[in-house]
Amino acid sequence: MYHAVTHETDEQDSSTPESEPTPADGHDAKKERVLHTRIPAVLEAELKAAAAALRMPVSNLVRTILEDAVAMADRATGHVESSLTRAAKSVHAERERLKSKVKSLSPLASVVAYQPVKIARETVCAGCGASLAPGDDAALGVTERIGPKVFACPRCLEERSGSND
Repeated sequence: MYHAVTHETDEQDSSTPESEPTPADGHDAKKERVLHTRIPAVLEAELKAAAAALRMPVSNLVRTILEDAVAMADRATGHVESSLTRAAKSVHAERERLKSKVKSLSPLASVVAYQPVKIARETVCAGCGASLAPGDDAALGVTERIGPKVFACPRCLEERSGSND
């Protein structure tokens, strides 16, 4: 069963689609429009029964349902956006806190023992960043964690051992 519904407006230009508001032509942009849609017969019967129970026209019921659905979707989107923004800020703050904590730790802080060595190739002291050339005396730091080798120059080794002779 198909039928056409026509909706006439006052002197509306036929080149302007009915669904687009055109404030320049003098018509109110909020004027109600007619929307056509296909729905299953079961849904039609349920809408008619609900409208009859509420003693209201089916079109008013459908309009109310659509307005409520759009409003709920907008609110849900806003809540999700604000929750994601809060979570992102929290993660960013925690990441910055951990980065600053890791940066503040000296690479020598995790050393549990030192082994005296002669440097075989150029490297740097993990404590002060001084260059260590081949043949220099240094100490290899033994750590509990896996990572790059940690070398300490004699000055940093003295500072770490607490003897300032």
